[in-house]
Amino acid sequence: MVVVLGLLVVLVVMFGLTLLRGQSYTPPGDVIRVLWGEDLPGVAFAIGQLRLPRAVLSILAGASFGLGGVAFQTMLRNPLASPDIIGISSGASTAAVFAIVVLSLDGPVVSIFAVAAGLGVAVLVYGLSFQNGVAGTRLILVGIGVSAMLESITAYLLSRAPTWNLQEAMRWLTGSVNGAQLDQALPLLMGLILFGGLLLARTRDLEALRLGDDTAAALGVSVSATRILVIVSAVGMISIATAVAGPIAFVAFLSGPIAARMVGGSGSLLVPSALVGATLVLVGDYCGQFLLPARYPVGVVTGALGAPYLIYLIIRVNRTGGSL
Repeated sequence: MVVVLGLLVVLVVMFGLTLLRGQSYTPPGDVIRVLWGEDLPGVAFAIGQLRLPRAVLSILAGASFGLGGVAFQTMLRNPLASPDIIGISSGASTAAVFAIVVLSLDGPVVSIFAVAAGLGVAVLVYGLSFQNGVAGTRLILVGIGVSAMLESITAYLLSRAPTWNLQEAMRWLTGSVNGAQLDQALPLLMGLILFGGLLLARTRDLEALRLGDDTAAALGVSVSATRILVIVSAVGMISIATAVAGPIAFVAFLSGPIAARMVGGSGSLLVPSALVGATLVLVGDYCGQFLLPARYPVGVVTGALGAPYLIYLIIRVNRTGGSL
């Protein structure tokens, strides 16, 4: 509870800072008046159309990535079992690039393609790795192979893309909340409520899976049913978040291990990981916009943070067989 409350405080402070400071400073009183619906000249547009949608989208997308990522990592008892690593984000990205480059689509239709592809890749990886059950290591290796194949398809599509579609596809692939609109937050919020609620309702079963399939079954957990529910819920959240904000690199991968270090191994990591993910995206976007020499999308910032940690985690897991 202390960790959750601390993360909530940090998230609220960053949310307020995002609304207060952009290219210019807006007094707190003016921000509150705009949020209450007052139309202040020169302020209402900056807050209501630029800063607020960006902050809300960052929080919802980050929470979806964090919650979906830690669900996979907990279920498979491996910190490398993140949707970034096992191909789900790659599937959504490839489908979105295909829709943009080949079919010249945009908007919600691209999001539908991304969600459907994310779910399809999850089913494919699960099916290919199933042999008398699903072993975490086997699923990760299959996912890495599928991800590599999908990334090569994405590279081919980009090489054939017309100039006017290439820029849009590259912006989407980077992971960005630029141009965010409040109506984009609705599918994210609905997905987080629906799929996140399903995961939270099965917290005890998910925690039992950390002890191993045999132990979980002995405790009365339906292992197969729980795995399917976790996969569908996590993939649903990850795919919707990817469809709206692009594959923001390493947020799903980093949130669980960071939350585990903060919690110290006691209690469920679902809610702390969601808060860590939301904070990572919100802070990363703010840093990319205002604290670096040039403006960068949030995916560039989180990618720069996540890549060294991935190398460290691979070394640690290889030496110790570590877990979250």
